[in-house]
Amino acid sequence: MRFPDEAPVTLKKREQLREQLARLHIDLAAVDEQAVRGSGPGGQNINKTHSGVLLRYRLDKELIIIRCTRERQHALNRFLALRQLAHEVEVRVSPETSLRLQQRARRRKQKDRRRRRAAAP
Repeated sequence: MRFPDEAPVTLKKREQLREQLARLHIDLAAVDEQAVRGSGPGGQNINKTHSGVLLRYRLDKELIIIRCTRERQHALNRFLALRQLAHEVEVRVSPETSLRLQQRARRRKQKDRRRRRAAAP
């Protein structure tokens, strides 16, 4: 797989993804990419174009599979899938530095705080 330089995202986002991939030692040559058709509404276009992306990456003995069919552009789906793959690898390799897990914990704390305040007389 090659890095999605043609994706319609800002240069800053591309650089952040490059840094994250380098920090996690993700080799793009080891990522298996496959173009897939999307699902859901879209009519004839969804039935005949392969704009979605399916990524497979082997991390030790575990196989991580990411499927992204959110956008209509293949390049953008490739970028989003690669970013999601980097997040999944980070959660498994180094959970203490994962921004996603930190955001999830912060939301859980906020919900608990709201629930306690609502239950208080």
